[in-house]
Amino acid sequence: MILDNFSLEGKVAIVTGSSTGLGQGICCGLAEAGASIVGVDYVKSDETAALVAKTGSSFLGVEANLMSLEPIEGIIQQALKAFNHIDILVNNAGIIRREDSINFTEKDWDEVMNINVKTVFFFSQAVAKQFISQKTGGKIINIASMLSFQGGIRVPSYTASKSGVMGITRLMANEWAKEKINVNAIAPGYMSTNNTEALRADPDRSTAILERIPAGRWGFPEDVKGPAVFLASPASDYVNGYTLAVDGGWLAR
Repeated sequence: MILDNFSLEGKVAIVTGSSTGLGQGICCGLAEAGASIVGVDYVKSDETAALVAKTGSSFLGVEANLMSLEPIEGIIQQALKAFNHIDILVNNAGIIRREDSINFTEKDWDEVMNINVKTVFFFSQAVAKQFISQKTGGKIINIASMLSFQGGIRVPSYTASKSGVMGITRLMANEWAKEKINVNAIAPGYMSTNNTEALRADPDRSTAILERIPAGRWGFPEDVKGPAVFLASPASDYVNGYTLAVDGGWLAR
């Protein structure tokens, strides 16, 4: 039956940025499909752990600051110690800095680029090596953005990083497909998360955004559950190097 191809029973997924927002939604979606979850964040993911427990799946919380590459190998080893293998990586952790381009600082540039694209690449590389050593293949899902397609306003490093995410998603897919590793991305639209709190609090900006979204509403973490399960499951075995927009129709407008 086709629905069996969406099952993640017996799979183990590492999800970064797991404590809240889209990361929390993705953890819950993968858990509902049967996966065990390794949730990574710089703070505890207690709420996510409780939500995953309700699904009957296992959850391992790992506190790590992904602004540097140093924690990556330790995260992988903790996942292997707990579950013996890894099948899925979701690179969701990311930050944003808002400022006019004319005033943008090197610090805000470097911090955003480091976590949003450098860590994504090297975490993917490390997990791909594990997939190859396991001889199992695997799934890597990167979180891109509408600004992988558009320029945006007042977010130069975020735009550059998310454009980079879409590019390296294609690159890694090209190189690793022969190893049965699928690398794809989800590009969320305007979601009701911490990253958009300032926009939603600005009546003029919020109204302008909502007027352009055909669906007429902000997205929610629940909206990425289905796409994440699809890209993590055997149902997407012939999908590689693609960035899937989950945007309420924003890009179609």
